[in-house]
Amino acid sequence: MIEDVKIDGQREVPRGTPAVTPEPGKPASLGKLVEQISEQASRLVRAEIALAKAELADRAKKSGIGIGLLVVALLILAYAAGVLLLAAVYGLGTVWPLWLSALAIGGFMLLVTIILALVGVQLLKKGTTQPESVQRVKDDIASIKEGLHR
Repeated sequence: MIEDVKIDGQREVPRGTPAVTPEPGKPASLGKLVEQISEQASRLVRAEIALAKAELADRAKKSGIGIGLLVVALLILAYAAGVLLLAAVYGLGTVWPLWLSALAIGGFMLLVTIILALVGVQLLKKGTTQPESVQRVKDDIASIKEGLHR
């Protein structure tokens, strides 16, 4: 008898009735073969759906991290703008040391902001691509259709 299986820690997926093997020298009936194909296709689709759910959860997690990094980048950008404005004020008020130091700090904050934004955008791009399991399901369906037309 075929046992139940767990897919990635998810709930158990029933495998149906036991597989019927024909007696040696006696071919299986067409009805039994169609029943087996239907059962196997159903199991395959359930397994692919479970895999797609797991992939989507992983991509959602990466997207959340990307959004978090973009929010931090925007926060730092707000502070950088304040520091750069302060540097401009000090630059107009004095000749060199005070505003130059404020300008250097503002430039550094701007550099950190750019790096965080680029990393966040890359994570968002990875999180919005189509899961691989969707393409595998399409390939499985095409294979089944091709097999039925032979």
